[in-house]
Amino acid sequence: MANSEVEAPLVEAGKVSQWLSENGFDHQSLGPNAMGVEIIKVDRDYLIPLATALYAYGFNCLRCQCAYDAGPGDALVSVYHLVKIDDDVEQPQEICVKVFVPRDDPKVPSVYWIWKAADFQERESYDMYGIVYEGHPNLKRILMPEDWVGWPLRKDYISPDFHELQDAY
Repeated sequence: MANSEVEAPLVEAGKVSQWLSENGFDHQSLGPNAMGVEIIKVDRDYLIPLATALYAYGFNCLRCQCAYDAGPGDALVSVYHLVKIDDDVEQPQEICVKVFVPRDDPKVPSVYWIWKAADFQERESYDMYGIVYEGHPNLKRILMPEDWVGWPLRKDYISPDFHELQDAY
């Protein structure tokens, strides 16, 4: 390729990604998912400024916050599904924001102070994957016992020897 040629992006940026770029927010467009929802990747250091901008842009509802393990030795991913709810809109606009964090330092700033709906959802992601949501007001286990060792939904999790109690029938 000649130096004068410019490489085209692998994925065409969606409407929200274009707005974020125009306003100077560092992110990467991952294209739409199977349902046509735009996916945006952001570094954890820029999550709060980007989330605040999206809230101001009208994404007033955190529909779902979840996490997943991208594979043994790979990143953990914190996912935010946002919805822009307006009056007299037949189909609300949606966006998905993903934050990839290394498993040896799984820390992400909490969005609880932007969307209160993140409360229990961030706690569940912490409980299952060990992602620490910095600034969360009550980050503790929500599903597993407090003394549970490890993060059960990580792909590198080794299940402890556990024998269930059985009824004596």
